Amino acid sequence: MIADHFSKLSRAKEDGRKVVYTFVPGNLTELLANFDLLPVLPEINALQSGMRGKTGDYIHLAEKAGHSEDVCTYVKADIGMLKSGNIGPTGETLPPPDLLLLSYTGCFTFLKWFELLREEYDCPVVMLHTPYQGDGTVTEEMRQYVAGQIREVLIPELEKLSGRKFDEDRLREDLKRSAKAEDDLVWVLESAKHKPSPIDAYFGGVYYIGPMFTSFRGSQDAVEYYQLLRGEIEERIKLGLGPVTPDGVLNEEKYRIVVEGPPNWTSFREFWKMFYGEGAVVVASSYTKVGGLYDRGFRHNPDQPIETLADYCMGCYTNLNLPDRIKLLENYVNDYQADGFMINSVKSCNSFSAGQLLILREIEKRTGRAGGFIESDLVDPRYFSAANIKNRLESYFQMIEAKRGKA
Repeated sequence: MIADHFSKLSRAKEDGRKVVYTFVPGNLTELLANFDLLPVLPEINALQSGMRGKTGDYIHLAEKAGHSEDVCTYVKADIGMLKSGNIGPTGETLPPPDLLLLSYTGCFTFLKWFELLREEYDCPVVMLHTPYQGDGTVTEEMRQYVAGQIREVLIPELEKLSGRKFDEDRLREDLKRSAKAEDDLVWVLESAKHKPSPIDAYFGGVYYIGPMFTSFRGSQDAVEYYQLLRGEIEERIKLGLGPVTPDGVLNEEKYRIVVEGPPNWTSFREFWKMFYGEGAVVVASSYTKVGGLYDRGFRHNPDQPIETLADYCMGCYTNLNLPDRIKLLENYVNDYQADGFMINSVKSCNSFSAGQLLILREIEKRTGRAGGFIESDLVDPRYFSAANIKNRLESYFQMIEAKRGKA
């Protein structure tokens, strides 16, 4: 599915299709599809390039051009890719954007990122102002404020760009498909409450969230993907199987862990093996909620098509305040019967790293479970120290064993 999408992007100009660059959290995929527009997601390009070992050179190019070492490495990887010919992860050239669309600003780096891209491309920019959930609630005033921007600013711009009129009936149908796929995704993620867990909800979860968080929400392909996935996991539960890893099925679940923070992409497989090699399964994670907190009950609502898009823009994990994040993670530790809570801190990712030590201490205090802390990076290979992380993880799992012994 993803490879086919990148092939469509490589042919976009010759096929006469328009392209919109946007981001994963709060993305308006169903609305873009309403105008037959193709989305490009810069974070996905960066992480895919990281998994293919290309981002070291891209980041070097960006830093040579003056970008600081402290800047989010997704940004530098994207800028470096652009300067290297904008070759996407499948080896095909990505088209320049016809529109830059920022529909979520909970990560303020996104705002600066698009300012940089605006300097590179001669195209219109739409930036929605999305209120932060300062007290943990989305009020009706906030909802109408964002919905008003979608109606009065974004839709007219998309009509102008595409030459098509907005089709509300089509949007309602796409949102019905979104909700159906979201039901199955939540079922899959919550299957980790079983013992043994049939999935890994962090490393394996990356593959489960892909269609929902990228270009396919609202499509029949997404509905069928999640139906197939759910069927596979139902079978694994019936057979009592653990999660699939790069080295096969994990036969013994020794530790159940909740993880906060994004994974490392440049050494993704090696990083994953440090967990499953110790018999550790991640049963819940905050990263797999970065594109939507569906397990808290949100579903795209076809009866209020514009308002539900506004709710989605405001409802992402990184738009939650610190008390809400702590409560969510505390619930994961308890609901999934985890043995411990682990943070992978990425210094350049301010959306996640702010307040992480406070989160760690608070969850340790509330749950009595062992807390662990490691540091890596998103896509900069210089900041992945395999020996250091492995030593910390081994010590952490020993700490869990010691707590079990005392119990």
